[in-house]
Amino acid sequence: MTGRGAALRVLAGIVLVALLGGCSLAGSFDAVVAPGAPAPAGSAAQALDRLPVKGRAPKTGYARDRFGESWADVDRNGCDTRNDVLARDLTATTRQGCKVLTGSLHDPYTGATVAFRRGARTSEEVQIDHVVALSNAWQTGAAQLADDERERLANDPLGLLATQGSVNESKRDGDAATWLPPSTGARCGYVARQVAVKTRYRLWVTPPERDAIARILSRCPDQPLPR
Repeated sequence: MTGRGAALRVLAGIVLVALLGGCSLAGSFDAVVAPGAPAPAGSAAQALDRLPVKGRAPKTGYARDRFGESWADVDRNGCDTRNDVLARDLTATTRQGCKVLTGSLHDPYTGATVAFRRGARTSEEVQIDHVVALSNAWQTGAAQLADDERERLANDPLGLLATQGSVNESKRDGDAATWLPPSTGARCGYVARQVAVKTRYRLWVTPPERDAIARILSRCPDQPLPR
């Protein structure tokens, strides 16, 4: 066997051992996260350290429709995103096809139990929060994304949570520096989810936003990134 052939066999053996042992050969390379791909493994604090820190860009050009159709069926399962999230986050649901008609929400931001009943005057009692507000996303990098990437961002279950309507309305387009869940026990998971979304879609954090998230995560340094 030639020296080159032996070297190739040794290299192939190393690759096989690494794969069988669950090791990643990409560890020495910078992580590249494609839109819609799972967030990288590790703690939210570690991921926060990897996010770029910049000032907030102008809101010029922002509009809800720059993120595509509201509650589009991006996963092509026949149901719109709002009903997908209601079905995921509510318990004791009744449904008519894709439509969630009734259910019970354990509000992740307050701990309150909220009854949901579909109707012109009642549906808004449970709303779907974009954990990273879309205007915040626009001003921290989403303006530079392609249209289809912004639509995926707006409909990605990773960044969506059903919550009590009045709580969602109080948040408006706040980031972690200006709004946090009323329940202090929900804050670690909430900011970790913001970090995961910003990581997945290559967004940045502003200095006040980064500092606010870091303060929360200092109380839960091992908080994992939501998957």
